[in-house]
Amino acid sequence: MEVIPLGDATRRPIRMPVVTALFIAVNVVVFLLELSGGESFVTQWSLVPADIVAGRHWITILTSMFMHGSISHLLGNMVFFWAFGPELEDLMGRRRYFVYYLIGGLAATAAQVVADPTSTVPNLGASGAIAAVLGGFLVTYPHDQIRSLLVIFFFIRTAYIPAMLLIGVWFLTQLVNLGDVTQHPQTGGGVAYAAHVGGFIFGAVTARLFEHPRGSKTRG
Repeated sequence: MEVIPLGDATRRPIRMPVVTALFIAVNVVVFLLELSGGESFVTQWSLVPADIVAGRHWITILTSMFMHGSISHLLGNMVFFWAFGPELEDLMGRRRYFVYYLIGGLAATAAQVVADPTSTVPNLGASGAIAAVLGGFLVTYPHDQIRSLLVIFFFIRTAYIPAMLLIGVWFLTQLVNLGDVTQHPQTGGGVAYAAHVGGFIFGAVTARLFEHPRGSKTRG
């Protein structure tokens, strides 16, 4: 069974999710650059933990956050991001949310480097930063109902799942697989589960600090 979150059915953002849309657009543009640049582009801008530890290619800490190994990798990340990002952006305000997302991605990368500092496997993907968004959403709106698609073989139905359950199960899955790396056969790279866990913990712990004083948390 596969669960695809579509959005928060409990509340709607008051402001347009400009930052969320901007980050999605950047991810799409970078993926198009990957397609045109080929393997050399992916190799140049993906993050290799061993290089970071050696003090090389630090720019990839940022660039790897906007890269993806396949179209399914990109779509999966962006679906989750669009399902949970707008409400958090509305709560924090655009500037705070912008910073929160980027630092969440950096925290995720740091977790992966610490977990496997000698790895030469290229890491890429927005999953770590999006995990921070999931962590922030969980501590902020745990009881919100998330409209989701349940895909069971050829059967598809809509269901409403509490955020605490949906995100909680997702996080437990990351913990169970901690230390593994999902590799994409086309690129040989991937995003380690340690990055997911690190980003999620950062997001859950710091989300309250990024809330805007006039955030719309209580408006539903």
